[in-house]
Amino acid sequence: MSLNQMRHAKLWLAGEAGNWKLASYELDELEEGFHDVVEFHPTHKDSPVPIAAVMPEITGVPLKKLHAAIDAKNRDDFTAAFDLLTHACNSCHQATNFGFNMVKRPTANAFPNQDFAPPAEGK
Repeated sequence: MSLNQMRHAKLWLAGEAGNWKLASYELDELEEGFHDVVEFHPTHKDSPVPIAAVMPEITGVPLKKLHAAIDAKNRDDFTAAFDLLTHACNSCHQATNFGFNMVKRPTANAFPNQDFAPPAEGK
């Protein structure tokens, strides 16, 4: 899940910068991470419910809304969908007894070696 936290942050930074290709890439990476959690960790000893049953149910709609916002290159819709996904992540954490792990919208760039701005035209 630590990689998913990184992907969540990078998704925000890309969308906030209007770099829709990078946002799409990071969203795909985040979905792959969710898939890996479901496939390789479908249950957890501390969770009262199977993670494989809860995660797709909770994250499905926010992920679809993020795809739509990115495809439309709509920053307002992206922000709303990102916040919905963040809420979904925290809801999943609550449902699986990981409520102590609260994620939020990033407030700073933890990746100083990456430029999140869209590339100049033609590049």
